Amino acid sequence: MSLAENGSILRLARENGVEEPALPLDLGARVRELRKAQGWTLEQAAVQAGLARSTLSKIENGQMSPTYDALKKLATGLKISVPQLFTPPSPGQVTGRMALTRAGEGTAHPTATYEHELLSASMRAKKMLPYRARVRARRMEEFDGWVRHDGEEFLYVLTGVIRLFTEFYEPVEMKRGDSAYYDASMGHNVVSVSPEDATILWVTSLG
Repeated sequence: MSLAENGSILRLARENGVEEPALPLDLGARVRELRKAQGWTLEQAAVQAGLARSTLSKIENGQMSPTYDALKKLATGLKISVPQLFTPPSPGQVTGRMALTRAGEGTAHPTATYEHELLSASMRAKKMLPYRARVRARRMEEFDGWVRHDGEEFLYVLTGVIRLFTEFYEPVEMKRGDSAYYDASMGHNVVSVSPEDATILWVTSLG
């Protein structure tokens, strides 16, 4: 896959993202969220933090501003650091998100060296780009130089045998069930060395 082809796939994934402005932190709501994440009732959380139930309730409902001593007790009880009490969830970090891709229903994106099938294409603001690839290339000469891009990458061989070329390591032959995780800014290319086109699963980080 050429640099241009690889870049176009990453652009397709990134263009699905939605920029959202950061919201001001509501400390009470943040404490309630952290408590519920532990599965604790007000009473249980108050016991863990060494605070009165009424005090914790007032903090969660914004009826009082906790002292630093109370903040330390809260953080200790919730098993986090004090700064984490003031760290809002990252934009787009929504629980319960899911995208299902049935076999053969991915978004096709053929190139000269690979035939990609983008998975979970309907998921917006992804942190990872998963895709299945049929490896057409048989020689390094078929590539327009090294493929390299930001982030990290995971490769898993589904069928056939491949040879993974990387900029700083000797080429390695990989068969079904083998996997590799590497720095994607390091030059890398994959060719099929089996009679048939090999297929692999790739997951690329987008953050």
